[in-house]
Amino acid sequence: MKKSIVYEIMETKSSMYLSQFRLWLCFIITTLVSLSSSTRWYDDHISLKEIHAEETFHFPKNFLFGTASSAYQYEGAYLTDGKTLSNWDVFTNISGKIADGSHGKVAVDHYHRYPGDLDLMEDLGVNSYRLSLSWARILPKGRFGDVNMGGIDHYNRMINDILKRGIEPFVTLTHYDIPQELEYRYGSWLNPQIREDFEHYANICFRHFGDRVKFWSTFNEPNVQVILGYRTGTYPPSRCSKTFGNCSCGDSYIEPLVAAHNIIRSHVAAVNLYRTKFQEQQRGQIGIVMNTIWFEPISDSLADRLAADRAQAFYLTWFLDPVVFGRYPREMREILGDDLPEFTKDDLKSSKNALDFIGINQYTSRYAKDCLHSVCEPGKGGSRAEGFVYANALKDGLHLGEPTGVNWLSVYPQGMEEMLMYATERYKNIPLYVTENGFGENNTGVLLNDYQRVKFMSNYLDALKRAMRKGADVRGYFAWSLLDNFEWISGYTIRFGMYHVDFSTQERTPRLSASWYKNFIFQHRALSKDDWCLKQKEDTNFFLI
Repeated sequence: MKKSIVYEIMETKSSMYLSQFRLWLCFIITTLVSLSSSTRWYDDHISLKEIHAEETFHFPKNFLFGTASSAYQYEGAYLTDGKTLSNWDVFTNISGKIADGSHGKVAVDHYHRYPGDLDLMEDLGVNSYRLSLSWARILPKGRFGDVNMGGIDHYNRMINDILKRGIEPFVTLTHYDIPQELEYRYGSWLNPQIREDFEHYANICFRHFGDRVKFWSTFNEPNVQVILGYRTGTYPPSRCSKTFGNCSCGDSYIEPLVAAHNIIRSHVAAVNLYRTKFQEQQRGQIGIVMNTIWFEPISDSLADRLAADRAQAFYLTWFLDPVVFGRYPREMREILGDDLPEFTKDDLKSSKNALDFIGINQYTSRYAKDCLHSVCEPGKGGSRAEGFVYANALKDGLHLGEPTGVNWLSVYPQGMEEMLMYATERYKNIPLYVTENGFGENNTGVLLNDYQRVKFMSNYLDALKRAMRKGADVRGYFAWSLLDNFEWISGYTIRFGMYHVDFSTQERTPRLSASWYKNFIFQHRALSKDDWCLKQKEDTNFFLI
């Protein structure tokens, strides 16, 4: 009897040791991969002192580790429970708009499968989930129709389920998608009326969900939405001048400025509404999420250095300066003059400091070349609409960073550090969240051993830590993405997920990056003194068994 108990104990210990060994073996392999890649990019500007600082770095205890998604890319259920058509539902139905002719009618069926997906997040150890709401699911006809309680009920259930798992919902009001009704009625973002619609929509969301949602973003990447929707025409509503793209109508010089102006005014209206009617009681925060590109001067010349500044003005600070300082960037005002819309006195009263945080979506970087005082080759880029800057990833035929299978993505981790420091220095005292960061691969099969994604995440997180040590007030990091999904005009041809998705069966299979991220979170979550002592005791007891 005693022998059998002893054998049973020995088997249990052996199983436990084997499990621990496998976990550490996986960690050692991925760490070695990360270290090997780090030397490739960072040898020239990381000292031994900095490496030691990295090893002893701890994120703040309330730091948010999460994953990010969006309604159209994840949900599916495109006409379920009272939802009507969004602009992306209509756009993806036009032949030739999406690389593989696909759409988001099903996507990854997150609408029905979110409980299982939340289980995956809980297993990763994340403490936040960034998601967006479908405007067309909540207000199918905008302010011209009733609230769809089917949509409200769905998001209430989902938010409650997120919170039950100890995960904080980080909610975006609109991530590119709007009710198509607003496009049909008055031309959506080209019409000042949309400010009323957005404020009405925000009011409903704050009222129904704000008692539990403590982080709100008004817009996701409005700069991308405006540039691709109204300058190049590759996103809905597909408007542009003939010299910029293949559109039936539009004005690539004026319409992006008008659309951006209406988005900024809509953001300010929503923030003002939240602060005056909801924030004191609900105790939440509200901000905006921007796509960011780090622009590196293509040479050390003054002209190219000024071009890099203009590139940021015509891409990022175009939206952020008005909601922080109440004015457009100087570079835009000097070049565009009267073409740049003006803010009213009422706008200016409420626009300054119209956010509690800035969301930074950071993937890639570009060289910036001056076209104001220098001659640039004819073609796309370098126009007045782009601040007379030609942005490209190539210099003398060589890439800035490492090229990938995704045409817009070059791996350049320094860009993360530079971008965070730029935002810190320009918008002092405003907290930052890295709301998206991830690595995409061509759709070439299952590919579960995604070493390149592990290298990417490791190096970009190292860059984030360096920025924090230099004083950047970064309070969260969200990986794009938990799952492979519908990647806008690329359809399903590229994959960003830490979990592979078989789109025919919707089966989710973890990749190596999921294990790596889980281990990273476990290793880097800050411990209080009591937690640290408890962990030391547990570790000591483990080795004494």
